[in-house]
Amino acid sequence: MSSGKLAVITGASSGIGLELARIAAARGFDLIIAANEPDIDKVASDLRRSGVLVDAMQVDLSEIAGVQDFVRFVQDKGQPVDVLIANAGIDRGHAFLDQELVDALAIIDTNIRGTVALLHILGRDMRARGHGRIMITGSIVSMIPGPFHAAYSASKAFLYSFAMALRGELAGAGVSVTCLIPGATDTPIYEKADMVDTVVGQVHKPDPAEVAKAGFDAMMDGDREVVPGILNKLIVAAANVMPSAVLTAMHAAAAKPQDKDPAR
Repeated sequence: MSSGKLAVITGASSGIGLELARIAAARGFDLIIAANEPDIDKVASDLRRSGVLVDAMQVDLSEIAGVQDFVRFVQDKGQPVDVLIANAGIDRGHAFLDQELVDALAIIDTNIRGTVALLHILGRDMRARGHGRIMITGSIVSMIPGPFHAAYSASKAFLYSFAMALRGELAGAGVSVTCLIPGATDTPIYEKADMVDTVVGQVHKPDPAEVAKAGFDAMMDGDREVVPGILNKLIVAAANVMPSAVLTAMHAAAAKPQDKDPAR
């Protein structure tokens, strides 16, 4: 039986997205989840143990056709969306000119084009109803120039600006927009991005469940943004006053692949 309230969450197969889905299920939301991973169906099966309805779709949200397919999947269920969490995103490490162009463009297509397309379609439905919560998963790197992370950092800077602008446009419409701004978090993204051999890939990182809870709570409260963790709050504060050149050097030191050649 449906709970009567629905959360749509992308990028829900692992990491922060999976934890967000678990929280939504625990709080009684039916779920429609998506990821470009074959194990999304197993995730859905596990989430159904919470007693809510869960539908899942494996889909590539870097393509507009994929977004449209997913939106139809959501709309065909006939249940209005109460919570929309745009969490899907990919990352690639290493210097931009050392990456394959197709990989850099995939970051832009997934993180930016896919998110914008999804929010444009489902966001219109939420505005028409005059009710809903939207959350966009950004990143602390949106505040910092990102050497060895250039396309990803820039994509998150776009998402932060976009979230704030969309929130302003929806003021008074009954739909809130929240940006989750996590720092480095213990998720599979560093392995997928080939960043295990970096400082940020090797340091201890917070539990994604804690980050997800901070984001979900902020979204339900209608907050503008949330930066989980004291250290991350300090980094954001520093980013507002430190010279760009210093921030750039700091990020380069954290994200640059370590030299594996002892002769150098």
